Amino acid sequence: MIALPPELLGLRGGAVESWFSKANAPDGTRALWTRCTVFARKDLPPVAEAWAIAFDRHRGHVAVKSTVPFESARFATDAVDAEVDGCTVRAAGTRGALASGRGALTWDLAFGPALVDPIVHLPALWMYRDAVPPFSKLVTPVADARARGEVVVDRGGGDRDVWAVDEWPVMVGHNWGRGNAELYAWTHCNAWEIDKQPAPGLVLEAFSARVRVGPLLSPMATAAFLRWRGKSWDLSSPRALSKNRGTISLRRWELTTTEELELACDVAAETDDVVGLHYANPNGSMTYCLNTKLARARLDVRFPDGEALTATSRAAALEIGTLDAAHGVRMVL
Repeated sequence: MIALPPELLGLRGGAVESWFSKANAPDGTRALWTRCTVFARKDLPPVAEAWAIAFDRHRGHVAVKSTVPFESARFATDAVDAEVDGCTVRAAGTRGALASGRGALTWDLAFGPALVDPIVHLPALWMYRDAVPPFSKLVTPVADARARGEVVVDRGGGDRDVWAVDEWPVMVGHNWGRGNAELYAWTHCNAWEIDKQPAPGLVLEAFSARVRVGPLLSPMATAAFLRWRGKSWDLSSPRALSKNRGTISLRRWELTTTEELELACDVAAETDDVVGLHYANPNGSMTYCLNTKLARARLDVRFPDGEALTATSRAAALEIGTLDAAHGVRMVL
């Protein structure tokens, strides 16, 4: 649902809101990311954007984007249902067609029912009010489901690839606020292996961020959310936030938690697997999003009852947001 009503867009210094989906090939070689965004600055009319990236570890990535007037887009107020320039992100699927000088993408995926509980990242519902820090909010309505359909990747010059999507792990997310955090990392993975065997139902999502509140930059806050065997652990209470630790570099993110359960995760990406995206902020600054859906990840967990697991993946999402332009990743969009 849209969290910032249209009449509020452009007020209080502007706003940005996005709905997105991520689907991964189980073998970690391919992924599709789609995104519908509302962007408004106080001094400019709001616009809507459609984004899509086909990540391919072996053949290279194709990234496309379209920007249209906000009035031509459609956003539901009571469901996850966004449409920009014919591209949709819904709880039940994503579809669209976009082209640019870098290629073209056409996709039509249907998502099955959610397999685990949604993820609500902030520890109290009152923190989702617009005027309450943090000023970037996020939720994951669909943390794990399965996708079916087709993706057509056209790299130009007759280089055309058709992906048959069959039971790919997928998620749907939603974020909004006054802009991006000063520094952040976000990961999501629902395509894990334990002892080289698929581990369905194992889901990890986590973030670390430093946010600016007036002239001050907050300490790093880290939260983690685990789903496994029908149970949920939300490590985001004020006590957990004070004890969780996250370390961000330009290609790697490491996090540890000790509240409720012991969890350590290391997520890293090769530069060739990362696509650079310009995320404009309503205040006029620019966040450089270093975006991949093909990151390597290792997860170690010890549960309160003494059970332990170690899982690995080559199909993790890793997004690092930085104001540092010297990040070494080619900016594509």
